[in-house]
Amino acid sequence: MEFFDLHCDTLYETVMQDCGLYENDLQLSLRRGKGCQPWVQCFAVWIPDECRGRKAFSLFNRAVHKFQAEIGEHPDTIVQCTCGEELREAVNQEKVGAILTIEGGGALGGDLSNLTYFADCGVKMITLTWNGSCEIGDGALVKHPTGLTEFGRQVVRYMEDHKMVVDISHASDPLFYDVAEIATKPLVASHSNSRTICSHPRNLTDEQFCLIRDSGGLVGLNFYPPFLENSGEASYISLLKHAEHFLSLGGEKTLCIGSDFDGADMPNGIQGIQHVGRLYESFLKHGYKESMVKAIFFENAYKFFLRL
Repeated sequence: MEFFDLHCDTLYETVMQDCGLYENDLQLSLRRGKGCQPWVQCFAVWIPDECRGRKAFSLFNRAVHKFQAEIGEHPDTIVQCTCGEELREAVNQEKVGAILTIEGGGALGGDLSNLTYFADCGVKMITLTWNGSCEIGDGALVKHPTGLTEFGRQVVRYMEDHKMVVDISHASDPLFYDVAEIATKPLVASHSNSRTICSHPRNLTDEQFCLIRDSGGLVGLNFYPPFLENSGEASYISLLKHAEHFLSLGGEKTLCIGSDFDGADMPNGIQGIQHVGRLYESFLKHGYKESMVKAIFFENAYKFFLRL
């Protein structure tokens, strides 16, 4: 099964739990993901809202060193991809294509020069906020959110100029619309579902989804049950409702997977990477053409990142 996952927090957890990417007790490991071929995985460095300034920068460095060490230890299994050519080569060589990302603009510490350092480390996508506020703007759970700060506008411009993807998952509505107004490149919501299907503020409205669609961007389906069902209880079948709704909005080339492995509880039926095939098969059993399922699970994201 071909698999491209726009978001997981596994790298952060390997740092916190002092374990490896290849073999661990987490939701994702390289060994248990061998059934995915080809497999491209975005590994996020999560920056919690309370982690700011030098502490946040230090956390990023710890995660990057871990990332590089794991790749060095398993060169026949995984390789970092920083451009389309490297991504294509990883897929052709049947290696896990690893894309380094950041979840939480607090990692910048309000210093634009840190973006240059992140780019040099191979970071290809940054989620502008987590749930709270940072120097860029307000996240989705801020009670009275505002939009992009002036610093945030500089960040978006720099990222676009340096082929770094602007990820607006976790953004508050004012922040989302400010970014959409100034963006000149496609937007991505790496791990967000439909607010029409589940009314959680972390999910996207139909208008927001269509703006991402029209920009040529991507939306990754998130496996976290409170983002799938208003009751907070969900099975992997619940993902089909969100997929069906997004597809009804013309999202055939927009929809992807953004599992949130190791950053969230999983729905019934999916305990980890080894069970993603169940979701793939459920799409087929519910009448989706295999060409569409392949697009959602791999091709849409693969074609997008090949252009970087």
